[in-house]
Amino acid sequence: MWALAVHGGTGGIERGSLGSEREAAYLAGLESALEAGSRMLAAGGASLDAVAATVRTLESDPLFNAGRGAALTRSGQAELDASIMEGRTQRAGAVAAVRHIEHPVDLARRVMEKSRHVLLVGEGAEEFALEEGFALVPNAVFRTPERAQSLQACLAGRSVSELVPPSGTVGAVARDAHGDLAAATSTGGMTGKRAGRVGDSPLIGAGTYARNGVCAVSATGHGEYFIRAVAAHHVCLSVELRGLTLSAACEEVLGRIRALGGQGGLIAVDAAGGIVMQFSSATMFRAARDASGRHELAIW
Repeated sequence: MWALAVHGGTGGIERGSLGSEREAAYLAGLESALEAGSRMLAAGGASLDAVAATVRTLESDPLFNAGRGAALTRSGQAELDASIMEGRTQRAGAVAAVRHIEHPVDLARRVMEKSRHVLLVGEGAEEFALEEGFALVPNAVFRTPERAQSLQACLAGRSVSELVPPSGTVGAVARDAHGDLAAATSTGGMTGKRAGRVGDSPLIGAGTYARNGVCAVSATGHGEYFIRAVAAHHVCLSVELRGLTLSAACEEVLGRIRALGGQGGLIAVDAAGGIVMQFSSATMFRAARDASGRHELAIW
């Protein structure tokens, strides 16, 4: 049975504060991403292709913090991170702190498939992109008025945690009809971050992980805490070695992150196609669909 889940970030937004039109726009963005991936899975396509297509769709949507619409560094630049992993062979690829790549998830996949490395960063990642035929785009492509406003609030010393769009990442996890699992995550990181800051999203085992027969995981939230908890890998190990259900494993990891002082959420899919979407913050922008007819879109 195929199954797909997607997240578009977590945050502290109170119910009703978005307004009906903006809430509808977020849900439409999640639906569009869900459709991009589930269409492939329903046709017998690979989970790796599905998560890449799902995340690519959100990287193009300025409402979400990935690609266009990414959070800005303290100097006003967008620095983008992404990773992808497939569960059958556990190949993985990632990029971090890239400034001129329209779809970082695609470059992460190219790192996985066409290099001997897992993670490339900054200028080295973009040099590899040019060698692989990627077109570089101006950094201004990623900047939106909302993100500029959030940056100004941050630099003025005001909290941006309640501002929209949310501050989290985007990601997807999938199981295809062949039983193969995959996960992908992409982000612009934190508003007002230092140049070169890297969170959990491009770190295999922290923000992204997949292993056939166990689960695939993508994380969103306070990245430093997810790194310290090695969150995505911990979920998989808890299922594989301790016999926890996927839901219990996610709940445990979020509890550990909460104890460290962080918040966030996890989406995950197990070997049978069971989907879990859990979070410790007020919201997680999320969606899911599977072959049995499940179709869910939610924020709070």
